[in-house]
Amino acid sequence: MAKLKIKWNEAVIAKVEKARKDAFKLTGQLLLTDLVQSQTMPFDTGEMQNNRTFVENVSDTEINIRTAAPQARRLYFHPEYNFQKGHNPNAGGLWFDPYLPGGTSEKVPEKLYADLLKRRLR
Repeated sequence: MAKLKIKWNEAVIAKVEKARKDAFKLTGQLLLTDLVQSQTMPFDTGEMQNNRTFVENVSDTEINIRTAAPQARRLYFHPEYNFQKGHNPNAGGLWFDPYLPGGTSEKVPEKLYADLLKRRLR
């Protein structure tokens, strides 16, 4: 019968865990940047997009992108509105839907995270 002895390298495990957490947090920020650059959020004065939309780090495995503007819910769920297109030419409702499963950009969060994690583990 063969014996097997495993010795964990705690320093390497800690480095990987820190890289994972850092990459995850930064993924939320980059996803928000991608959303803003897509120019899909309604934009009148820019307050909702630039100051009232933020990343909330809930835990090591959950990040929320929130918009704290009072009009956000109404605008988001009514894509039939006639949105101004002066500042954001792609403005409309449901601006986060492309990042959800089945959306045109559904792989963006996963790709951002993978790229960030690879860079941190080099």
